Amino acid sequence: MNCSECRVSWIWSTWAKAPFIESQEVLVASACLPVVNPRLFEELSRGRVVLLACPERESAAYYGKLASIIRSTRPRRLVVVTIDGSPHCFALQASVNEAEYILGERVEREHYVVVDGVELKKISPNAIRVARYLSIVNDVVESNPAFLRELEKHSKEYRHSIKLTKTPQ
Repeated sequence: MNCSECRVSWIWSTWAKAPFIESQEVLVASACLPVVNPRLFEELSRGRVVLLACPERESAAYYGKLASIIRSTRPRRLVVVTIDGSPHCFALQASVNEAEYILGERVEREHYVVVDGVELKKISPNAIRVARYLSIVNDVVESNPAFLRELEKHSKEYRHSIKLTKTPQ
């Protein structure tokens, strides 16, 4: 992590009222992003306060901590970047939506995922909301199984399941 123009901290290790966050633009990123794509991490970090998180390593209940940070420091904007396809990282994306809900006020934010470790893709808060409801996702997949061809391009787990069953699941 060579982020010379940013301040890097772990969410759980950051005081919710930390003055260095006050009115700043904040990058909330998967802790593995600097390893997965160091160049992208450096670019996204430039001029921002960076809060790293790993729901696999720490408690996944970031929404309360994020709500406290937002309420206490009023960051200018949150930019959330996680690794696409990670069930752990998904919790971080959902936590930002949940923090907005807890606060009952609009939180200026952008959501992104890093696809296959390379491509940065913007994600709408509604896509994150829908992803929490597997019954809705199931209905979408069943009504349009062509989505599974796209999944096959990115998911080793899905490709493996096809080999095991000889038919897509």
